[in-house]
Amino acid sequence: QVQLVESGGGLVQAGGSLRLSCAASGRTFSSYAMGWFRQAPGKEREFVAAITGSGRGRNYADSVKGRFTISRDNALNTVYLQMNSLKPEDTAVYYCAADDDVALVTTRSGQGVDFWGTGTLVSVSS
Repeated sequence: QVQLVESGGGLVQAGGSLRLSCAASGRTFSSYAMGWFRQAPGKEREFVAAITGSGRGRNYADSVKGRFTISRDNALNTVYLQMNSLKPEDTAVYYCAADDDVALVTTRSGQGVDFWGTGTLVSVSS
């Protein structure tokens, strides 16, 4: 089992920045690919970014490319999502996800991913 706890969400003005963190406990962290997903009110959950266990491979949704950066520190069992140039449409609950199959943490909605955090709310005002 892997437990995931997100932090770092909050209210920010458009154009601002936030950094989300996801702390993991349980089995060997570096063996898991990690992903961030988000779900806005009234919408389906969607993929945001993913990173391989080694940290060498990264993938982003087109809507966040150039603005968001995913990274991880395997010594701290933590994955991060640096969010810059935030827009009101980035408002959502952001979820951290973990799976030993990197393909699953890059799917459109994260269907089939083994482990999820409880989410952290990001609100961007215009």
